[in-house]
Amino acid sequence: MAHTRREIVNDVHSRLNATRVAGIARPRDADELRAALKGAAELGLAVSVCGGRHAMGGQQFGDDTLLIDTTSLTRTLGFDSAAGHVDVEAGAQWPEVIRATHAVQGDDVRWGIRQKQTGADAMTLGGAIAANVHGRGLRMRPFVDDIESLEVCTAGGEIVACSRERNAELFSLVVGGYGLFGVVARVRLRLGPRQKLRRLVDILDIDDAVPAVQRRVAEGCLYGDFQYAIDPADDSFLRRGVGASYKRVAPETPISDESSDLKERDWIALLRLAHTNKGRAFEVYSAHYLASHGRVYWSDTMQLSTYIPSYDQFLKDGRERGAKQPEESLMIGELMVPPEALVEFLNQARAILRATGVEDIYGTIRAIQPDDTTFLPWARRHYACVIFNLRTVHDAAGLARTATAFRGLTDAALALGGSFYLTYHRYASPAQVETAYPSFRRFLQLKRQYDPELRFQSDWYRHYAALFA
Repeated sequence: MAHTRREIVNDVHSRLNATRVAGIARPRDADELRAALKGAAELGLAVSVCGGRHAMGGQQFGDDTLLIDTTSLTRTLGFDSAAGHVDVEAGAQWPEVIRATHAVQGDDVRWGIRQKQTGADAMTLGGAIAANVHGRGLRMRPFVDDIESLEVCTAGGEIVACSRERNAELFSLVVGGYGLFGVVARVRLRLGPRQKLRRLVDILDIDDAVPAVQRRVAEGCLYGDFQYAIDPADDSFLRRGVGASYKRVAPETPISDESSDLKERDWIALLRLAHTNKGRAFEVYSAHYLASHGRVYWSDTMQLSTYIPSYDQFLKDGRERGAKQPEESLMIGELMVPPEALVEFLNQARAILRATGVEDIYGTIRAIQPDDTTFLPWARRHYACVIFNLRTVHDAAGLARTATAFRGLTDAALALGGSFYLTYHRYASPAQVETAYPSFRRFLQLKRQYDPELRFQSDWYRHYAALFA
């Protein structure tokens, strides 16, 4: 189960977190998970925890740690058709979770997941809990709202049940706690009715984006987002975009298509355009969505996404043979601002990206509702969330440009009463962290209280522990 030889691991998206771990354990059930933690303690090893390995901030790896890979913990352990709850092991990835809910439907209500993070599907429930993710729900809180209860394996190898009523502080620390308070073994997930939704597409100016969302919510739309134009040389940059909303329709309405996303070959073609002809990329993307206006999808499978795991590879395919090019990837950042400040934030973001020269390859705006449960909430109020995918060359100059851009975007958001998501990088200054997360120092103190031997560690934790030492 645990390999004694050291191995180098990395995240699959940015590939900027190469880490040499002491070994890897792949437990297949709770007993093996407990045994792995006890074995690490006997060897004096710290433990890091990974699932799909998509996190970019170093949360799932730590140098010289025993890496617990949870992806073999995938069983469905129970289903309550009356309450709409499913019990699943935390290593299950989203396609597995969706298949599990389809297999255990009740007689009267068809249940499905409420939300998942977008952009990829090979992500585990445990990872969604650790980062307290969000999806495209127009009136949904972050993922903590979808969790009924957890079973967590603590540093001492004990399985502890926690919820809002039982061990409530531990629950609030584990959700959005980046794997620092224990390994989630089992999740009781709150489901919602599996519904049919019609996609409604609008081409909008950003000034109308917030009122458009309000109109769509009033019409009964449950999900939606806004993809903005990415060409910095054009007046439409961060000003115009494609709004897609999803409205409930009658149960007898036929399904148009099982997948609402672009096919892989179409995504690759669009990504190439986003690097070579950004204006044309927006035209193609807009045309794709306009062509899908009126199509009907299931509310759960609609959220599945096409993902290109090796971003740089499709670029290499088009380069001259033998030409040396530095590796690159997309670094993501999410900035939150009050909806009434969205237009002003985008005006400032436009200036920051143009000044730094960093290319924004893909970007989305979503609606976020407040989280009043977790100890370290990134959504302390109703926000508009702006997502940037910045093209980052893996050399000193490229990394510095991206860091400068994200720090500037963070300052702009905070000055407008906003926040930022800690998940994707470690570029934020201590002042920025404390402005967005006033309880961060207390969070680090509680980490030592719950885990005095610092069994659970990661490069992310070590960075912030040093930053706030």
